[in-house]
Amino acid sequence: MNKLLLVEDDEALSMGIEFTLTDEGYEVFSASTLENGKALFEKEDFDLIILDVNLPDGNGYELCKYIRTKSDTPVIFLTALDEEVNVVLGFQMGGDDYITKPFRVKELLLRIKAILRRNSKIAACGNKLISEDIVIDISTALAKKNGNELTLTAQEYRLLLIFMSNANVLMKREEILKELMDGAEVFFDENTLSVYIKRIREKIEENPKEPKYIVTIRGQGYKWNKEVIKE
Repeated sequence: MNKLLLVEDDEALSMGIEFTLTDEGYEVFSASTLENGKALFEKEDFDLIILDVNLPDGNGYELCKYIRTKSDTPVIFLTALDEEVNVVLGFQMGGDDYITKPFRVKELLLRIKAILRRNSKIAACGNKLISEDIVIDISTALAKKNGNELTLTAQEYRLLLIFMSNANVLMKREEILKELMDGAEVFFDENTLSVYIKRIREKIEENPKEPKYIVTIRGQGYKWNKEVIKE
């Protein structure tokens, strides 16, 4: 049974989400404040976390940033702020997806299932991908650079895996998005993809402004520009 953390201060909405998710077989822990959410996160091992952006004692971005210092557990933001800058901020803080209020709980359920399905597929594999000083151990879903573990969100890890699995192959943006979504409904756009790639470059490149691994082919897409050895 997957264990989920829901941090939402709207009691009616929280109860509706919890009821639906519990009915679908998930174990749900609920909190209405940043501090209570943080306390639950410290006590339990969650498979996915759902964060409201606006909380009485802070915001979901702060909590996500804290979570990312300790875990790569997938995070979905709930937000009434649908301006692009807020969406991008959520991804920059380490979020994996977002859904704008008002929304149907069934839509949230689809997104949860999509993220958990992608993560389970990643964990089911059992080999390594090695490209110079970058190593992905698929059996443990860990990525390292020069032997040091990279702190990646679930979607960043998925994207890195997609690139290294298609070394020296030009990938169009729509192809990358299709792989990233794994057949689910369209939750990401090209701007979101650009944010992901920028964040990964900052973590793996010596100089993110002059990338050697993930290179941009202007007007066409991206390419992992190094050889990859599979073990």
